Parts: sequence; structure tokens; C-alpha cells
Amino acid sequence: MPQPGLIERLAPSLSGGAVLLGAEIGPRYYTDVVGRVGSLPQAVLRPRSTAEVSRILANCHAEGLPVVIQGGMTGLVCGALPRTNEIVISLERMNRIEAIDVKAATAIVEAGAVLQMVQEQVEALGLSFPLDLGARGSCTIGGNIATNAGGNRVIRYGMMRELVLGLEVVLADGTVIENLRKYFKNNTGFDVKQYFIGSEGTLGVITRAVLRLFPLPAERTVACCSLSGFSHVIALLDLMRRRLGGELTAFEVMWRSYFVRATTLPHVKPALPADRAFYVIVEASGVDAATTRDRFENLLGQAHEAALIDNAVIAKSEAEAASIWQIRDASAEVHAAIRPAISLDVSLAIDRMEEFAARADEVAQAVDRQSCVVVFGHLGDGNLHIGVHHADGRLDLGEELEQRIYDLVAACGGSISAEHGIGISKRAYLSHSRSEAEIALMRAIKKAVDPKGILNPGRIFETDQ
Repeated sequence: MPQPGLIERLAPSLSGGAVLLGAEIGPRYYTDVVGRVGSLPQAVLRPRSTAEVSRILANCHAEGLPVVIQGGMTGLVCGALPRTNEIVISLERMNRIEAIDVKAATAIVEAGAVLQMVQEQVEALGLSFPLDLGARGSCTIGGNIATNAGGNRVIRYGMMRELVLGLEVVLADGTVIENLRKYFKNNTGFDVKQYFIGSEGTLGVITRAVLRLFPLPAERTVACCSLSGFSHVIALLDLMRRRLGGELTAFEVMWRSYFVRATTLPHVKPALPADRAFYVIVEASGVDAATTRDRFENLLGQAHEAALIDNAVIAKSEAEAASIWQIRDASAEVHAAIRPAISLDVSLAIDRMEEFAARADEVAQAVDRQSCVVVFGHLGDGNLHIGVHHADGRLDLGEELEQRIYDLVAACGGSISAEHGIGISKRAYLSHSRSEAEIALMRAIKKAVDPKGILNPGRIFETDQ
């Protein structure tokens, strides 16, 4: 608990409206995107600058007061949900896009900037920030960095680690680390920014970032294909990679279990009949509109002649492309429709995916005959998302399903988290994907930069000691 008067001492040094207490704290600060509810925080602090974040942390560090960092609250592993006696630091008011350098193809943004806002502002200048995911309208850049977000275009541009050139971070004791360099190569010892990317707020509070931008493609061509077997899916990916090269920007796979549920949602238009085992969304982009589209259409024709795909529809406009992508972006609604359910995010070698999905269905049926398994994901980078429905009112079934499927992930040589992080939800399974030596090293780094364990305590690790 904070010493009496801590908030009162802090308040005068913070901008107006920075402190929320008691009834002023709305559900948005203790409820996540899927409706899970945490504890009512002692206070919500909403700084407007790095200096204010520094003052907050210096005071909390002095008293050993735990804090939880929040962005858009779109995380799926309970990492930002407050626990008992924690103070929330929300970066929602640090949301400026400070500068866009067209010649250097960089943008300096505050951590609370919403992803879609960044995308739209750089696109107006002929540039692209390629990170893209369904929560683009509410997730924040700071959260994207803290979780090393991936999304739909990892196959071309990589995850957030590849898209960040520099960071400004505030450590647990209030020390500010400023590394806002706008160049790509900096081979001077440890790459300090990488400590914080993917650390889920446990090592420091990200306040500003330099993002790497790319030329806005002249053409973005999107198609939805239906396929009869997973071997055809792999063959299509191989064809597209070899013939499109860097123009292949997305390759999303959907098992029929997902496609049927997504295309029966009222706001989603079916691109193809739901009568095949697999569906793939392919996107190509390039600087020459005619060449990109012609090559893309010819490749799909070749794939059809080779019986890799059974059917395909190619978007003829931006609206049609958006309609196709809506099928994939409807994942949150699909998951909501099968609740109660567990949601898993795993990485696997591509040649193990079909086996894994089949065995996951067997595991689910063995635990609960009422279960159903929904599978989709970013095939090109080995990432599958799985939703498993279980019987109403049986939380024990959800826990057993989670354990047994994570055991299956480990048996298949995969990772229990591809892009969502560990948070609280997955920390018990960290050893499925990390060795004892790796976990010991991560703990040592945590202890070195946050000796009192005040930053997002209990996230990633069961304990912070």
C-alpha cells in the first residue's frame, strides 16, 4: 500500500486530469477486450509526458508500489489487467505523432498513439507503416512494441522488432533512457532497445518510439482461395514465395471450422462457398501496379491449373479487398460466438501444423465431447490461432483443455506464444517453450533493471524473485 499522501504529493506535478480515484475509475481500466475483469486499481495515473512518467515511477519505486502499464487494453493474456493494490499508469494521453520524416522514412510517435492513426497519417504522405492487425483501431504503438506484435504482414516486414529503430524508455526508478535514433545500423555494443521490445512492460515503460516506414505500394492485390488439402496450402505458399518474392505481403490460412463461422456473421460477406477444407487470403503489393496484378493473377491461374486451388476470387477494388480481409479480421467475433472458450496463440513448424490441428481436435474431444476447435493463422510465419469451445459453466474444462493443448504444442516442438505474449494467462507454461537457463537469464535481467519488482509484477514469471 502507498504511504499516506503519495497521490496528493504527485498530483501537483502532473497535468490536469492525470489522477483518477475511486468512482472516477471506469471499467475500461480494469476490463480487457474479451470482458475479463481485474481488480479496481488504487489509482489511475494518466501522464502527458515522459517527465511525468519519470516522476510517477520515481515515487512508486521509492515506496515499492507496484504499477501496471496500460495502452489500448487489447491484449489477450491479462498482462494489463490490474491486480490487488496496483496503480495503473495509462499512456492514453501520450498519443501524439510528433514527426514524420518522409526522406528518412521514419516517424517519431508517443506510446499511446493508436496504430490506425499512425497508419493513416503516414499513408497521407505516401508512406506505409506495415504492422497490421484486427485491433488496429484501438491498440497502441507502445502496446504493440511491448508485446512484439506481429499481425498479417509479418511474412514480408517482420514483427515489431524489425519495425522499431529507436526507443525512449523510463526505468523503474524513473531513469529515462533516450535512444530515438533515426538510422537503421548502429553496431555499438548491446542493442538496448531490444531488451524492451516484447518485455511486456516488465523492464521499463516505453514512452516514445522511432518507427521504420516504407513506400506506400502502388498496388495491393488481394485474393481468397479455397483448397481441398493442407498439402495444397503448403504448395501454394511455396509457389507464391518463389515467384512473388518480396511482393508477397500476407498469406493467411483458415480451416473450414473458422471460415464457416466467420462468413455467417451478419457483417461479413462470404467470398467463396464454405465447402472446402481450407481457405487462404493472399496479398501481394508492389511499386508497379500493372506488373504486380498481372503476375499475381497469372500465378493464381497456374495454381488452379496445377489443382492447388479449387476456386479463387480476386478483389477488383479497395472495397472488395477490405471485404475479403473482413473475414480474417472477424476473429474476435468468431471467438465471442463460441464462448465459453479458450483462445490460444502458438507457433509451429509448417510441416507440423496439420498434425497439430488434428490432434488438438482429438484432445478437445477427449476432454469434452461438446467441444469444437476453430483454427486460423499467419501460415507464412508459422503462427496459428486456436479457439476451443467447452461446456458452459465448467471452468475446470477450460483449464484442462489449455494444459493438454499446450502439452501438445511442446510435444510438436512449438511455442506457446507466437505474438500475444505471456502476461498472466500463460506464465505457468513458460517452461514449455523456454529452458531453465533462458528463464534464469530473463529473471536476472528483470532483477537488474527493476530490483524492487514494481513493473507489471507477476507477468511473464510466477514470481518476480
